[in-house]
Amino acid sequence: MKPTIITKSCALPDGRQITIETGKLARQADGSIVLRMGNTMLLATVVSSQKGVEGADFLPLSVDYQEKFASTGKIPGGFLKREGKLSDYEILISRLVDRAIRPLFPDDYHAETQVSIQLISGDLNALPDSLAAFAASAALSVSDIPFQGPISEVRVVRVDGKFIINPTFEQKEKSDLDFIVAASIDNILMVEGEAKEISEEDMLEALKLAHEAIKTQCQVQIELSQAAGKTAKRTYDHEVKDEAFKAELHSLLYQKVYDVARQQIPNKHTRSELFGKIVEEYLASLPEDSTVNKDLVKKYYKDIQKKACRDLVLNEGARLDGRKTTEIRPIWSEVDYLPSAHGSAIFTRGETQSLSTVTLGTKLDEQMIDGAMFDGSNKFILHYNFPGFSTGEVKPNRGPGRREVGHGNLAMRALKPVLPNLAESPYTIRLVSDILESNGSSSMATVCAGSLALMDAGVKIKAPVSGIAMGMISDSATKKYAILSDILGDEDHLGDMDFKVTGTEAGITACQMDLKVDGLTYDVLKQALDQAKHGRLHIMNEMKKTISSPNPDLKPHAPRAVTITIEKELIGAVIGPGGKVVQEIQKVTGATVVIEEVGNKGIVNIFANNQEVMDAAVRRVKAIVAVPEVGEVYDGKVKSIMPFGAFVEFMPGKDGLLHISEIKWERLETMEGVLEVGEEIKVKLVEVDKKTGKFRLSRKVLLPKPPRKEETPAV
Repeated sequence: MKPTIITKSCALPDGRQITIETGKLARQADGSIVLRMGNTMLLATVVSSQKGVEGADFLPLSVDYQEKFASTGKIPGGFLKREGKLSDYEILISRLVDRAIRPLFPDDYHAETQVSIQLISGDLNALPDSLAAFAASAALSVSDIPFQGPISEVRVVRVDGKFIINPTFEQKEKSDLDFIVAASIDNILMVEGEAKEISEEDMLEALKLAHEAIKTQCQVQIELSQAAGKTAKRTYDHEVKDEAFKAELHSLLYQKVYDVARQQIPNKHTRSELFGKIVEEYLASLPEDSTVNKDLVKKYYKDIQKKACRDLVLNEGARLDGRKTTEIRPIWSEVDYLPSAHGSAIFTRGETQSLSTVTLGTKLDEQMIDGAMFDGSNKFILHYNFPGFSTGEVKPNRGPGRREVGHGNLAMRALKPVLPNLAESPYTIRLVSDILESNGSSSMATVCAGSLALMDAGVKIKAPVSGIAMGMISDSATKKYAILSDILGDEDHLGDMDFKVTGTEAGITACQMDLKVDGLTYDVLKQALDQAKHGRLHIMNEMKKTISSPNPDLKPHAPRAVTITIEKELIGAVIGPGGKVVQEIQKVTGATVVIEEVGNKGIVNIFANNQEVMDAAVRRVKAIVAVPEVGEVYDGKVKSIMPFGAFVEFMPGKDGLLHISEIKWERLETMEGVLEVGEEIKVKLVEVDKKTGKFRLSRKVLLPKPPRKEETPAV
């Protein structure tokens, strides 16, 4: 039976078309669509269990974006030659989708839900990361899953002062700002991106243009849902509710919680213990035969605690740790803490601390990228680690999760715009942030510590970068709101916004925003950006008290690099047959030599940990690529002896004939006993044969010419 296919389309501001099709593929999923733009095609499916997870008080949502290598005509690398676990790139796109759609599921919906987005055809003129959330939302729109969308996501860039929605790869690479924005018809929900020190006004303008394009994409999803007959959503009941008991508990415990919050205790563990004691005392006061649902008590108590802390801010302008809304926690920092690292820094802000290290490597240390859409290498690597002890918890160490990958990527984007030109740099830079304490905004501590560590390592960054996490608490009924600078972990959980902004003194380099509430106006967003700027500059001034510019030189034990540009034809001479020559240079000198062809030239990068090793390696490479000059004197080594003379290596890889007649002024009848293989002698290049390129050497011209016999003085 032929399927019933429904297709809708919409246009980008420049006229390019996006089509959404449902009813053709994956029809057993609760919702499935194929989204197409140019030759890029995404298959998005969504499935949600009919029953909620027992005992859950959250949405068990998983979002997976995966690129099929066949989508771009490639075969995966590695031994298995098949798609494996998600790459960091795929994880980052999965997070973009997750953060955009998760806030729009009902709070009491706890059914296990899986969203899958697959790239089934790829095109660099229609980048899939800016289409993935559009596809996911469209799949939800043609399902009966209770989703309070639709939403969509676009990328906005600026090239030569002109904003472009969903650019090509080439346009993206030329841009001075690159943001992915998610929104519903009414509100912006999520922003993530990087920029080259732009102003707050430029950022706001980019967001407004992105939102206008998103409104069109949301409207077409509404039309698709109506055409598919999926406007009615399933009914569900995933929570035990007792509104009367909830009100009773609120009247008993709210004021106690509010009073603890009002104490404004800086230490989060002390504060947590006092909050915990309130509910413990309540449970202890219950009679043994009480029928009170203790799980319900804990659930409602979380709501009470959240409301009390929010009310404290809105009613009194007071925060849990005693700060004003614009106040930044105390900061201290230190560089050169680790003597053996190439660069290191500690950055501590309140109860959040990052120990960051910089390691300088060679081209051999570059990160290799093997993806369906992109492959190549990466010379700047930033890794973020979040061990359990940073929050006083016991947590198994199972490698980085999606959160760690996302936080590391944000910090990488923040610092990348100020790095020296990596294409011209011989170094691979690895920056690692180990979070040793955490109470809010560890990713921004990573940016600050990373900036300090880069300067300590002597990396010539354009300017230091600082970062801050902003929060917001609002009340839709009273229209009250408060913008909070440098939020705590608790303020992140109980607040309505997590807005991270990084930048130099000149402008913004990266941002990440997640909203949990509707109705954020551009005026409020502008206030948050302005307040963030003041906070960033305050943090920057504190950082500058430790180090304000890159150290003039690398650490003594850091690898030095010398780059030698040679003619393309000489690459083979430096490498040697089977790599023999370059391997010998590395073995004899102890340096690392990396050779690559760039354009029509050969680039030889030499790395060494001390000057003596560097000089020895440079001498050898220069000797190989040097052009022999007639008339020059060279230190040679006898390689072989023939009846008619000897072959002498006078430059690495270059042998010349030292004829028997050119060894001494006296006539030699035989080569026996004259020279030995391995003997070092000085020779002069006297001729290069124009036809064969062979070299003729002379030793005798460097020796004193004996007097003629008639000039021999009498005894």
